[in-house]
Amino acid sequence: MTGRRRWSTDEILDTAEDLLRTSDAESFSVRKLAAALGTDPSSLYRHFRNKTELLRAVADRILLAAMDGYRPEGTWKQRITALALCLREAFGEQPQLATVWGRYASGGTGSRLVMEELLQALRAAGVPDEQIPVLYHRLVVLIAALIAAEAGVSSITAEEYEQGLEQFRVAVLGADPERFPALAFFAREVRPLGADRRAAFEEIVDGHLAQIEAQIP
Repeated sequence: MTGRRRWSTDEILDTAEDLLRTSDAESFSVRKLAAALGTDPSSLYRHFRNKTELLRAVADRILLAAMDGYRPEGTWKQRITALALCLREAFGEQPQLATVWGRYASGGTGSRLVMEELLQALRAAGVPDEQIPVLYHRLVVLIAALIAAEAGVSSITAEEYEQGLEQFRVAVLGADPERFPALAFFAREVRPLGADRRAAFEEIVDGHLAQIEAQIP
């Protein structure tokens, strides 16, 4: 009698990534993953103790891919900005996985590489060692939040995006100037959420780095 095929950890993660491209972390389950692999859920628990551990491993693969294309060059601010953009690009290709990273984080090699580079860059900036952990944490929270928010926009369909733009135009241009005076005044200048995402991303990160720089003795 032929035994059931044994799936490698990489093959399991490949399939999990495929499923997460078309669904979110909430609807993802070990049972669905096992069904896609044609195996029993219990066989997957030999590789991962639970769903959260599996999702963290998937997120870590994205971080590894991002770090593979990253080269630490320039000033400390240029290094951090380049790293943030690498992460943004990596998760931009798989937006459903951005929320996985933001929610479940990761403790694998990819995560350690990101942490190491950010910590080294902050040291290169001249930040006192006792301040680095707090500044590092705030920086990671900011980058993860920006990437997750952007992923939410990029994962909608073209039709949904056009519908959203139309609703935005109606809500902004049609605002009652007596009830919403500021909105009516700036109506033709206010941009929709999906506009110039990369520029906004860079400006927000740059602004945060400027705040860090101002704190350096």
